[in-house]
Formats: sequence, structure tokens, C-alpha cells
Amino acid sequence: MFFILESAIIASSLSVDALTAGFAYGSKKIRIPMYSVWVINLICCGVIGLAMLGGRLVSEWLPEGAAVWIAFAVLFAIGLVKLLDGVVKALIRKHARLDKAFSFSVFDIKFILQMYANPEVADSDVSKHLSAGEAAVLAVSLSLDGMAVGFAAALAGVNPWALMGWSLVTNFAAIVLGRKLGHSLADKLPFNITWLAGVLLIGLAIWRVI
Repeated sequence: MFFILESAIIASSLSVDALTAGFAYGSKKIRIPMYSVWVINLICCGVIGLAMLGGRLVSEWLPEGAAVWIAFAVLFAIGLVKLLDGVVKALIRKHARLDKAFSFSVFDIKFILQMYANPEVADSDVSKHLSAGEAAVLAVSLSLDGMAVGFAAALAGVNPWALMGWSLVTNFAAIVLGRKLGHSLADKLPFNITWLAGVLLIGLAIWRVI
């Protein structure tokens, strides 16, 4: 049963960004249709699956015991970044110029980093409605952590089906709940819990090598 709990913890840590993004959209009164929620959810889950496949293939070529320590290093590093998430996003906001009008591409790294710091800019036409195309671009930004964590999870021997299943559930719930909270509570309290993902990932990394 531990593999189910482990997968749930990893999926929950990855869904924190989705919760934050949903909150940002809700606070800006930007509507996220259900089909856009599923576009984000399926892309994020697909990226995790591909990353885990890559991790499984790489683990077959690594010396015995090396995979666990590489997984520890990756999870611990991402956990530290998440603990410093506020500082990282502040730096991106400071150095990335956000124009009112611009064109974007899925492969435009600068735009992806802008969305990491300010997820609501994915609504590029300022329509207060997140289209399927805009949701796909946002999903790429939200998948950056999932790519690294999925790779590390595979090296650590995490069950891929359990992790992908939990990711579908937690991402969906995080986006929907985040938007509802943002819509009703944006003016009443600050919202930055990305440090929680850092705590979960660091704890999991340490647990794996104990």
C-alpha cells in the first residue's frame, strides 16, 4: 500500500502549481471551461508518463544503487527550488518584460517562464476565457516540474500507473478548487503555498534514501 501513498504525495506536490494557477485565474475572474481543465490535466499527466518512461529506460543502464541517489538529488533540488518559489518568481517578474500584446509559441521558453511567474498571462487575448490552445500552452509551463519529478520518480521505482492516476485526480481537483478559492477569497488573503510542494518533495527524497 505504500506505493499508493507515495504516488499520492508526489502527485499532490505537483498539483500545488495547478492550484496556484487556478487561484490566479479565479482572482482575475478568468473563466476556465471544463474542456480547458481537461486539456491542462491530460497534457500534464502525459508529460509525467513520458518522463517516467525515460527514467525507466535510463535506470536500466545505471550501476546498482546509483538510480536511488540520482532520484534523491533531483527531488531534493526541486524541493529546494519550491521552498524558494517566491524569490524565483519575483526574479522572473523583474527580468521578464510582460507586454500587453505579444505572440507566443509552445516552444517560446521566455513565455513559459513568464507564465510560471504569472500564470494568468496565458489568457493572451485578454478575453477572460481560457481557450483550449491557451490551456495547452499553460499546461507546458505547469509540466516543467512534472517532467523532472516524473523522471526522478521512475529512477526511484515509483509505480507509473499509480502516479499518473493520482495526477489526473489531484490536478483536476487543484485547478477547479483553486479557481473557486480565487474567485471568492482573492481580496481577503494572500495565496502562496508553493513552499508546501518543496516540503513534500524534500521529505520524499530523504525517505527514499533512509
